[in-house]
Amino acid sequence: MNRTDDFTERREHLKDMSDARLRDYFWELVEKAVDPLLKLGYENTSPSIERSVLLRMGFSSTEVKPIVEEAQVRGLLCHGAGNIVYKLAKHKGIGIREAGLALRDGRLWDETAVLFEEG
Repeated sequence: MNRTDDFTERREHLKDMSDARLRDYFWELVEKAVDPLLKLGYENTSPSIERSVLLRMGFSSTEVKPIVEEAQVRGLLCHGAGNIVYKLAKHKGIGIREAGLALRDGRLWDETAVLFEEG
C-alpha cells in the first residue's frame, strides 16, 4: 500500500536523528507550544482565579470576596491575592490566616500596598 500524502517529505529533517535527539527535539517543540500559555498564566489573572487561590489557602468564600475586591480596587490583583496575603504575613511576622483576615477587615492595606511598590 502506498501513502498518498507527503509524509516522506515532511519527515526528511527527522530521519537521521537518534532516539535521544528525537526525544530532545520533541520536548523543544512542547516548550515552544506551552511557553505562550505559561506566559499568559503568569501575566494575567481574574478575580475568580484569585478567589480560587485564596480558597485553596484555607479561607472561606465569604472571607475571600472582600480581599479580592479591595486588591482589585487598589490595582494589586495583578500580583496575585495569595501572594499579597503571603507577603503581608511574612512582612508582619504573622500567620497567613491572620494576615488574610486583617485584609478582609480592611486593615493593613496601605502597608500591603507599599510591599508592591516598584522602586
